[in-house]
Amino acid sequence: MARRVAAVMADAWQRLADKQRTATVALVGNSRRAHVVAALEEFKAAIEVFRQSVDQEARAFVERQLPYLYGEGARAAAQALDVTATFTWSTFHRDALFALSADSYADFLRRSEEAERMASRFYRAAREAARREVPLLAAGNMTAKQAAKNLADRLLSEHQLRYVFYRNGARVPVRVWAEAATLTKSAVAYNTGTLNRTREAGVAMVEVFDGLDCGWTSHQDPDKAARTLRAVEDAAEWPISHPRCRRAFGPRPDV
Repeated sequence: MARRVAAVMADAWQRLADKQRTATVALVGNSRRAHVVAALEEFKAAIEVFRQSVDQEARAFVERQLPYLYGEGARAAAQALDVTATFTWSTFHRDALFALSADSYADFLRRSEEAERMASRFYRAAREAARREVPLLAAGNMTAKQAAKNLADRLLSEHQLRYVFYRNGARVPVRVWAEAATLTKSAVAYNTGTLNRTREAGVAMVEVFDGLDCGWTSHQDPDKAARTLRAVEDAAEWPISHPRCRRAFGPRPDV
């Protein structure tokens, strides 16, 4: 499910990038101003379609996937504790899910808004180029064809829509980011359900199931997590340690 959501989001990003390239080709390959303006307006409309597509998929993800996985995690904890009572969405669990869903939706929305801002900057830059640079493509020592190619390359390079940019400067393909993000949110939802149901049962400790090389707070953390016992409160701070983390928890009422 997480990978399907990621694929839909990546596809929406790709369609917007394709519209950007179409607009760029029209800008540098056609001297008729009306044709250029029409292509840019199509791109502007595609920004709104992109916003709606990502918003719709993000809402579906947090409204369907996260509650399902949270509940599955809670039921797994109850089974491990041999608790026969059926899991119910008490105020405690609803509040936890609301916070998790709000955080997840805000993250997707933030990335979507970043893409929209980049797309809008491209639109403004392309409009300005159509007004000032395109009529002068043949000026200077270069041929008109080479000048047009240089303009297209510059616009596409300065206004990338195929990548997500992190604060540390890393550039990640949209599909890779979307899949990692949805899998991460899914894992956190499941583990949060497990930990909250464990806490609700009055159990203070859990056993950690993880990759043998995985650290507690990051993959490189020398404090290895697998098969260790942790307080529920500590586990709630680190439900996973990195994107695509396999971490899970088992209640330990005997400790």
